[in-house]
Amino acid sequence: MMKIQDLGNLEGPVLLFGGPYANLQAFEALMAQAKALGIACERMICTGDVVAYCGDPSATLDAMRDQSISLVAGNCEKQLAAGAQDCGCGFEAGTVCDLLSAGWFAFANSQVSIPQRAWMASAPDIVTFTQAGLRYGVIHGGVHDIARFIWQTSGDDVFTQEWEAVEAAIGPVDGIIAGHSGLPFVKQTPQGVWVNAGVIGMPPHDGAPQTRFATLDHGAVTFHALAYDVKAAVASMERAGLTQGYHRALQSGYWPSEDVLPPGLRRPALASG
Repeated sequence: MMKIQDLGNLEGPVLLFGGPYANLQAFEALMAQAKALGIACERMICTGDVVAYCGDPSATLDAMRDQSISLVAGNCEKQLAAGAQDCGCGFEAGTVCDLLSAGWFAFANSQVSIPQRAWMASAPDIVTFTQAGLRYGVIHGGVHDIARFIWQTSGDDVFTQEWEAVEAAIGPVDGIIAGHSGLPFVKQTPQGVWVNAGVIGMPPHDGAPQTRFATLDHGAVTFHALAYDVKAAVASMERAGLTQGYHRALQSGYWPSEDVLPPGLRRPALASG
C-alpha cells in the first residue's frame, strides 16, 4: 500500500534536496545554508537516500530525525528498513556501481540501529504540497520503480509514464520533484515541470566538489552550490574503510561509476564506452 503524506500549503520558499548519502558534513552545511536563507525545517523536503556512500550513516540519520525534515522514502530507506543485503538499485552484475555498492551498503547496514530502521520504514512514498497556488508531488526515483534512473535526457515516454502514475496515486499536479539519479535538472514536460533537486552527499559529476540543492518559490526553481568540509567527509570515509572510489569523488567531483550514466552525461573521453 502506497504511503502518502500531504504537507498542505507551504508559505514561502521551499528547500528541496536529495541524497545526504551519510555525508554528515554536507548535511550540516545544508542546515547552515537553510538558516542563512531563512527557510525553516518545515519547508524542507528530502527526496530520499539519507544513507549511502559516505562514512557517517548513523549520525546523519540522527541529524535528519532531530530536524524533523520531511523525507520521501528512497530505495536505501526501503532496503535498510527491511534488513536487505543490497541497495536495491538493480545495477547490472559486474558494473562499477554493482561492485562498489556492496562495500558501502554493508557498512551502512552494520551501523544503522533498529529505531533508525523503524524511522526509515515510516517514510512516505509520495509527499504532496502546494506553494503559491501550484500543487507538487515529491517522489524518489519513479513510481513504477523507486530506483528508476530518470535523467534530463530520458525520453518523453518515461516522464509521461511516471507523471501518469503520480497522478493516479494523488490526483492532478503542476509539478513533480524527484531524486535518485544524483544530477539536478529542470525539464518542462508536456504534463508540467519535472525537477530533480540533486543530492547534497556527492557532487554532480562536474569536476568540482560542491554538491547541489534547490529552492522553489512561486514556480521558479533555483539550484544552489553547497560547499562543505570535504576533507572531514573524506577522513570519515577512510576511517570506515570506504576507500573504493567514492571518497576520491568527493574531492575530484567525478563519480567512479560513470557506467550508470547515459553516454551523453559522461565525460567526453568515456562517452563512447
